[in-house]
Amino acid sequence: MELAALLASFLTPFLPHLLKLGKPVAEEAGKALGGKLGEGTWETAKQAWGKLAPKVTDKPLAKGAAEALANNGQDDEAQEIWLSQLKKVLTANPELAKDLQGLLDQEAEAVAQAVSVCQTVVGDKNIVIGSSSGSINITQG
Repeated sequence: MELAALLASFLTPFLPHLLKLGKPVAEEAGKALGGKLGEGTWETAKQAWGKLAPKVTDKPLAKGAAEALANNGQDDEAQEIWLSQLKKVLTANPELAKDLQGLLDQEAEAVAQAVSVCQTVVGDKNIVIGSSSGSINITQG
């Protein structure tokens, strides 16, 4: 998964709490969510957001998308804008991209606990190629 897409997927569930960092209630709620998603996820999200937030707040579209997703993580339009803006931020700031990639690589287990990939395959004798790590749940209907 490319860096912008990974960041978008990883940070989106935490956005309601990351946007309110510094407030005790937000910190506790973020910890609780991190506890549900897996050990280390909240701390990793805070570290990534600490690096990314100044660039996001400088871009009105990125900030608006983050705020929209904080209110409704299922907002498809906001998700598209959020991903597009993250790509632009990372392209314009290669050192930031390198730092964030290093953080996500270092904390790969925590990131994998919070990010899920869903594939739907329809038909007979279809083949899906890819790799995964962590727990895998296969549902056949």
